[in-house]
Amino acid sequence: MTSPGVPPHPSIDVREAAAAAARAEGIGSGIGSGIGSGSPLLIDVRERNEFVQLRAPGAVLYPTSSFLLRFEELPRDRPLHVICNSGSRSAAVTAWLLRNGWSDVHDVAGGMVAWVRAGLETRRGPLAPGEGDLT
Repeated sequence: MTSPGVPPHPSIDVREAAAAAARAEGIGSGIGSGIGSGSPLLIDVRERNEFVQLRAPGAVLYPTSSFLLRFEELPRDRPLHVICNSGSRSAAVTAWLLRNGWSDVHDVAGGMVAWVRAGLETRRGPLAPGEGDLT
């Protein structure tokens, strides 16, 4: 349900987001990679401690607490799929990006809670070098 006068933000199902991630990795670009313009970029807006505990493979970490300091690094020439834990923070970030010049941005409906419930691949624990970085 949306608030009166506030347009709904576009969203994408976790399975669609995961399939896009798999296709991106299949063509050698990697969802978090700077290579392969046009392939989706999964943006995780949770805080670092949440990301270390549980994350989607290939996700790029842009915590909401520091998002306004870094958002200009995000590409405008490829789809952005924004995810958080349950969908609240990602919905706010999606709406903000759309209001500020990005055009192909989707909230991942249900966030990591839905991702886990769908049985999709996850990673846990310490980050590998460069994991979570936008390259």
